[in-house]
Amino acid sequence: MLAVPSLATLPPVDRLDLRVWTLRPGARLPRRATPHASGFDLFACVDAPVVLGRAPRLVGTGMAIEAPPGCDVTIRPRSGLSRMGVAVAFGTIDSDYRGELLVTMWIAGDLDRYEVRDGDRIAQLVIGQLALAGITEVPHLTTTDRGDGGHGSTGR
Repeated sequence: MLAVPSLATLPPVDRLDLRVWTLRPGARLPRRATPHASGFDLFACVDAPVVLGRAPRLVGTGMAIEAPPGCDVTIRPRSGLSRMGVAVAFGTIDSDYRGELLVTMWIAGDLDRYEVRDGDRIAQLVIGQLALAGITEVPHLTTTDRGDGGHGSTGR
């Protein structure tokens, strides 16, 4: 069996460090739930429980971040909450944003309500590197077998 190194033990040249500023007492730093998790858990930092309904609500984390330029930082749903019917909007955090990280949440499915409490794990923060890409306008695109087929055109 091939041993896989822990993400925390990668050499510094392969690491990107995210700077985190806690804005309120009790704010928790993001952390990986397991050594090989791709995302860092984000925690609610709220003075009182937030009751979720069908309308989206912003839930604070009590922290702001400084992402290295060239990074793609996203807020993603947690699978355990999704399984229960608690939805989280996928969000992009630009490297020049310095405000509090807020997570957009609501309920879906059969749930009538869900209560978010201080310290609850509410989402994941995933950090990747952006491709150095430009935009080139062209008169046409190359053809493929798929063509313009989308939205289920390749089957279930």
